[in-house]
Amino acid sequence: MATMDRDALEEALKAIYFKHKDIYFVTSLASPKIIDDIEHMKIRDDDVFLVTYPKSGTVWTQQILSLIFNEGHRSRTEQIINIDRVPWLEYNIRNVDFNSRPSPRLFSTHLPYYLMPRDLRFRMGKIIYVSRNPKDVLVSNYHFYKMNPLLQCTINWETFIDLFMSGKVIGNSWFDHVRGWYQHKEEFDILFLTYEDMKKDLRSAVLKICKFVGINLDDEAVDIVVEKATFKNMIQDPLANYKHVSNEILDKNKGSFLRKGVIGDWKTIMTVAQSEMFDKVYKEKMEDLPIKITWEISEETAS
Repeated sequence: MATMDRDALEEALKAIYFKHKDIYFVTSLASPKIIDDIEHMKIRDDDVFLVTYPKSGTVWTQQILSLIFNEGHRSRTEQIINIDRVPWLEYNIRNVDFNSRPSPRLFSTHLPYYLMPRDLRFRMGKIIYVSRNPKDVLVSNYHFYKMNPLLQCTINWETFIDLFMSGKVIGNSWFDHVRGWYQHKEEFDILFLTYEDMKKDLRSAVLKICKFVGINLDDEAVDIVVEKATFKNMIQDPLANYKHVSNEILDKNKGSFLRKGVIGDWKTIMTVAQSEMFDKVYKEKMEDLPIKITWEISEETAS
C-alpha cells in the first residue's frame, strides 16, 4: 500500500465518512436520518448514557457499567457481548429496538452535546462522560485507523497528527468535544470521569459510578466488578474486547481493538517538537477550563 500525503488521505477518508451537522460519521454504520432521529428519542429517567470522544476508554467503561448493572454477571449476562449490553446510539449495527429494551437502559455514544436526545436537556436520564489525555487519544486513534480495511493506504504519522489537530477524523476535534460537554454541563445530569483517574484507582471510580446511578453493591460485588474490569481480564474476554467485530470493519491482523491501555503511550511515538506543538495548541484551546490532565503515570501506581 502507498503512503498518502494529507490531501490524498482526506480524499480517501471521504469515501468512508460522511459529514452531517458538522460531525464526521462512518457511512457504512450510520446515516443522516439515524443521527436526526436520535434527537427525538424518548428518554426514561433511569437511562444511562456513556459519552466519550473516540479511543478514550469507551469499551472499558462499557464493561464497567454492564458489570455494575448486572452485579458482575450475577444475572447471567456473561454470554452477552458488550455491544448488546451497552449498544451504540449512532452506530446501531445490531438494529436494536431501543424502545423495547427493558429499563434501566444503557447506551454508548461519541456524539457532541448538541446532537444528543433533546429530553436530556431537561435533566432526564444520566450521562457519564469519560475523557482521556489527548496525546494518548491521538496515538490510540492513529493505530485504530491503521486497522481500517477500507483505507487502501499506509497512514503517515505526521499526516495523521495534522488531521487530528484539525478535527478531520471521526469524532472531529477532541478539543471541541470535551469543551462542548464541559461548557454545557449544567444542562445535563452528568458525571465527569477521567481515564487516568480510573486507571489509578478503579475501585473508587466504580463506587462513584454506583453512587451516581443509584446502585448499591455490597463489597463482594464491587470486588467482582473491579476484577472483571481490569485491562488484563478484558483483553482476554472476547465478549468484552470487540473480537466479534468482523475484519471487514476492523482488520484484526493489523492490531487489536484493545491495544495497551496505558497512560503516557504518546511518549513512544511523539517527537519533542510534536509534543511541544501539541502543548501549545492545548493551552490555546483549553486552559480556561477546569480540567486537570494527567499526561503520564507510573504503571506501578495504576490499577
